Amino acid sequence: MATIGDYLRLVKFSHTIFAMPFALLSFSYAWVTVAHDHELWVLLLQVVLAMVFARNVAMGFNRWADRFIDAENPRTAQREIPAGKVSARGAMTFVVINAILFIVTASTINTLCGMLSPVALAVVMFYSYCKRFTPLAHIVLGISLGIAPVGAYMAVAGHSAPECWLLALVVMTWCSGFDIFYALQDADYDRKRGLHSIPSHFSPRTSLIISALLHMASVALLVWFAAYQPQTWLLWVGCALFALILLMEHILVTPTKQRNIGIAFANLNAMASVTLATALILNIIIYA
Repeated sequence: MATIGDYLRLVKFSHTIFAMPFALLSFSYAWVTVAHDHELWVLLLQVVLAMVFARNVAMGFNRWADRFIDAENPRTAQREIPAGKVSARGAMTFVVINAILFIVTASTINTLCGMLSPVALAVVMFYSYCKRFTPLAHIVLGISLGIAPVGAYMAVAGHSAPECWLLALVVMTWCSGFDIFYALQDADYDRKRGLHSIPSHFSPRTSLIISALLHMASVALLVWFAAYQPQTWLLWVGCALFALILLMEHILVTPTKQRNIGIAFANLNAMASVTLATALILNIIIYA
């Protein structure tokens, strides 16, 4: 019988740290700059819960949709569904429950969030099928994660703004870039199985160049977002550290040196998002 730990591993709950800090950054920016009539901690809890539920849907559905592909791939054969730790029916039940919880939670925030919640779920679930027909699946993943800061801003303001869309683009390009890193591990299998990704269509060198270009765009968009913030040393230290960590990823992973993909994907990206969000949230709170 599946345990709570099995379901947490199914959805890689620890990877929530990628997009969550950006959602908290967008939430903080909206709270300080936009008139609000909500209780801060109640609204923050609603936003965090909505993000967790949405991500559980995205990852749970992805694992369910890919269960046969994962079973054939030696790297993923021990994932929870192909390994028999979580049943396919159990995974889909988990997805449905979290989808309901997400829509209900979003609807308690405001009308706009409630109306757009099914759209958000459609986007994050659509990603799971993209690699079957397009190498741009990495971009769709980035869009899925980029929803987070837009949703957090809307939760506070009841509308969107250029700032939250800039943050969404930062997340989209950043996540698309590091997902290309991750996909390098399965390039040979994807070609054999007829699946699509940047690494399955291009050489490792070209794939990493595309990843680097996306990360350069991410840094440029971050500087644009920074123009809306109080101009302090804390702001620019946070942005500089984010850029430096991305540079470290590209130093660690090269066309001939891919053994560090796990470190670059999980450790450095978690460090990048937490470091940036912490610096910029403090900057907003202290200096706004």
